[in-house]
Amino acid sequence: MTTEKTIAEKKKPETKGAKAHNYELLYIIKPELEADALDAVVSKVNQLITGKGGTITAEDRWGKRKLAYPIKKFSEGTYVLTKFSMAPQWSRELESSLRITEEVLRHLLVKIES
Repeated sequence: MTTEKTIAEKKKPETKGAKAHNYELLYIIKPELEADALDAVVSKVNQLITGKGGTITAEDRWGKRKLAYPIKKFSEGTYVLTKFSMAPQWSRELESSLRITEEVLRHLLVKIES
């Protein structure tokens, strides 16, 4: 009976007391957006991070750049790099939210080793 309990405990994801990991998020936004709409998308992504208890340490807007290959019929996009820390269990939810955000063409979330 003790063995069954330890196996069940191991399957539970850590939700409380989980140490925050450092991440870098690079995402490409549609190039056709005006400055106000671009600010709204960046604000929305930042809200996704901070809404789950994450803290943003840096944000760098790289501007419009030519893409290596067309993505959704766009040949260029606006790049944004955000560095933040967040509990690891929220990273999947963040990525799924980015996938369904229409203005985001592509994203890459990387865990930074400390």
